[in-house]
Amino acid sequence: MVDVRDLNRRAWDTQVAKKNRWTVPVSAEEIAAARRGDWQIVLTPTKAVPRSWFPEVQGAKVLCLASGGGQQGPILAAAGARVVVFDNSPNQLAQDRMVAERDGLDLETIEGDMADLGVFDDGVFDLIVHPVSNSFVPDLRPVWSESFRVLRRGCDLLAGFTNPVRYLFDDHPDSSADPLRVAHAIPYSDLVHRDERGRERQIADGEPLEFGHSLADQIGGQIEAGFVLTGFYEDTFPPEEDELSRYISSFAATRARKIDR
Repeated sequence: MVDVRDLNRRAWDTQVAKKNRWTVPVSAEEIAAARRGDWQIVLTPTKAVPRSWFPEVQGAKVLCLASGGGQQGPILAAAGARVVVFDNSPNQLAQDRMVAERDGLDLETIEGDMADLGVFDDGVFDLIVHPVSNSFVPDLRPVWSESFRVLRRGCDLLAGFTNPVRYLFDDHPDSSADPLRVAHAIPYSDLVHRDERGRERQIADGEPLEFGHSLADQIGGQIEAGFVLTGFYEDTFPPEEDELSRYISSFAATRARKIDR
């Protein structure tokens, strides 16, 4: 049995040391601008979340779910939200604490599994912000059901995720295959589709294990948890940085509401 959570915790701790783009904290200048009301965050590689997707942020209780790294959480805290950053990686959470201490922000960090929000009571958050990160857990359904449970009624989950089309192709750095040669079935799992040698090298290099979830699990899973989708957009990496992004948007974001029943 592979302990995915433990392996990915250690991998993301390593990614902080490597300065992965999702581990680099926002600047003091960005925090100062957010305090003036000039702010934006991303759930996907490049597109800013529409401001119309947000409630009144001032005083809102916000859960930044699997969102460590000193990015979304500090910006929202500077904009006036009461923020809890929940993440599996201690080093990622340390980035949020660093920004909070540097810029005098009121921000709480909690280490935990995105599929288990048992530390929170039912209906305590006004907003959940969940950038692309659920590709690092093998089972999505608990992420959606737990998010639904801890949200107040009438409030939103803003989630970014990877279109499973990305996982059709064998694009691992150690692969000599054509990067756009179809090689894998969906749903994808590094535990199933990678050979043992490649997976051991991946773990040794501090790269997290990934899972390419179907759209039935990404979108259908939110609906089955009780959410109503009220917003959607797609995104890419810059095409000059990513072959697939020249042909298709391979990331998406949803706004999902816990409606009154």
